[in-house]
Amino acid sequence: MDKNQLDEYIKSRFDDQVNWYDKKSISNQKTYKNLQWIIIIFSSITPILIALDFGFSEYAFLKWLSVGTAVIVGISAVSQQTFKYYDNWINYRTTCESLRKEKHLHDTGVGEYAGVSDKDAFFVERVESLISKENTVWIDTYQKKTDRK
Repeated sequence: MDKNQLDEYIKSRFDDQVNWYDKKSISNQKTYKNLQWIIIIFSSITPILIALDFGFSEYAFLKWLSVGTAVIVGISAVSQQTFKYYDNWINYRTTCESLRKEKHLHDTGVGEYAGVSDKDAFFVERVESLISKENTVWIDTYQKKTDRK
């Protein structure tokens, strides 16, 4: 593999994949944490609203408000389980950091790159292996979901 081929691979494939995994990891982390906060806050508020309703029947809106907060908690919890935001966050972050580490090992010629005759070709093979592995993990994660149905 010559330098131009490697540069093109890094530009068109490697950098694109690292950026994709980084953005998806950040997005899934934010969504997961936001849903966690919604669950924490609204599940804490719901029993308070129910307790306030006891003995104060003139405030009928409290019943509906407590029902609304319970529904929000339910939707948030099911969304987390269905869309696997936590699993995606961890898997995408792990893959992103593994790809970055691979680039550093390649550039410095250490680790498994020491003594390899064509470290550029070896780099491409390892990167594609990491991407393939993540795809397999993603399929396994979502296959488990569909198997439960």
